[in-house]
Amino acid sequence: MSVSSANLHSQLAALIKRPPVTVAPESTLRDAVQAMSEHRVGSIIIVEPESGRPIGIFTLRDLLHKVAAKASCDLDQMIMSVMSGSNLLMLNWRSTVYQAALVMARHGVHHVIVVDAAGKLKGIVSQEDIYELQSGGAKAISGAIRTAKDIDSLVSAAQDIHRLAERTLAEGGAAEALTQLISSLNDHLTVRLIEITKLDFDLPKVPWTWLAFGSEGRYEQTLSTDQDNGIVFAAPVEQAEAIRQAFLPFAREVNKRLDACGFPLCKGNVMASNPELCLSVDEWHGRFSRWLRSTTPQALLDSTIYFDFRPIFGEESLAEALRAWLCKHIPDATLFLRFMAQDALRAQAPLGMIRDFSFDDNKTYPHTIDLKTQGTRLFVDVARILALANGIDETSTPERLRAAAERGKFGRDDIGAVIDGFFFIQQLRLRVQQAGTPMGLANRVDPEALNELDRFVLKEALKQAKKLQRRIQMDYHL
Repeated sequence: MSVSSANLHSQLAALIKRPPVTVAPESTLRDAVQAMSEHRVGSIIIVEPESGRPIGIFTLRDLLHKVAAKASCDLDQMIMSVMSGSNLLMLNWRSTVYQAALVMARHGVHHVIVVDAAGKLKGIVSQEDIYELQSGGAKAISGAIRTAKDIDSLVSAAQDIHRLAERTLAEGGAAEALTQLISSLNDHLTVRLIEITKLDFDLPKVPWTWLAFGSEGRYEQTLSTDQDNGIVFAAPVEQAEAIRQAFLPFAREVNKRLDACGFPLCKGNVMASNPELCLSVDEWHGRFSRWLRSTTPQALLDSTIYFDFRPIFGEESLAEALRAWLCKHIPDATLFLRFMAQDALRAQAPLGMIRDFSFDDNKTYPHTIDLKTQGTRLFVDVARILALANGIDETSTPERLRAAAERGKFGRDDIGAVIDGFFFIQQLRLRVQQAGTPMGLANRVDPEALNELDRFVLKEALKQAKKLQRRIQMDYHL
């Protein structure tokens, strides 16, 4: 994949433009600066000669603050004495560009080092590399979020995100790129909001992570979305309750401030301020275990929300361990997966036998199709089951489907058509929401109000949903 065709869900390998400039640990500062000048780069990696593993980084910013600012400037000192080596941020080259952007935002750095599975240096990715994938408006908003000092600044940035999304949609922006854009900027805003809010609280000194659930967890936020979040923290069983009580006032303030930024409080109370969603690692394991052993409608509903989780802020390793635990235990929950499949098949594509479309019994908005519950949900539910059953750790619907195709569950051409169908319906949802329709109509459309081409493509997209449902119908002999 070329750099020009990369997007936020591409692997970091796609952004590596050239081999990294490196020096050995015993090299002098003079050698390092000269190499940076010759290659016209703003950073250089210090690498162990034998293993090829990075042990430090030296940047132009280090040159300014660690060297030039001092009274004596010794260019013959070893680069090891001035490099940044502690807390070196490294990501596997199969990590996504999106993950790199979040890591930089969380840690306030401008570069991440990219390594292979053996930890050997493969390249370096900068904020500027990621900015090149975004429009100029996104770059400006990202900068404003990064330098925001108060909540009022973030409220303003949230309004800018909404305006940018609407403008991008009006200019014909594709649904995949647009939802990535919305999710990326919303994540940056949430990270900065949490950083600012943390300053007002004396939080417990334990590892913890702010989690996103639902559409936010799947990177599939639209123009109309509420909050779905929680907290996982590391603590012994006997300390969990006290630590939870210490986190809850902070969580309530974050939820309140997100609401001020345009993310409404969840009517179902799926928020970190809910004590049932501010849990220790062991408590989350317990909740997941109970769901996997249950076949009740509530357990199935909960799993559709909470199994689509990902970390937003904090110790990512907690969320990664939680995902690994789920991937390990869910293949044995065959009855639960079967009931999930049955539940997914209850929602049918609104295609008529005689007419092109069929309609539900909604008396308030008759002759309309709900593009969420009768459209994108059909794809989302099947993709989730495929991911859980096959140990796929992706959370976004298209990435889950692509991963399933790589494991032989679909032909590549087949899955391409399915994903295109999903994104067409997603694009239609965005257009409906952009039109400023009432909340009850935010996902509904009258097919007769569409032009002939859109009606045809919508019908074909829903056929792809039916094809996807037949996949799990065969898998579970339903």
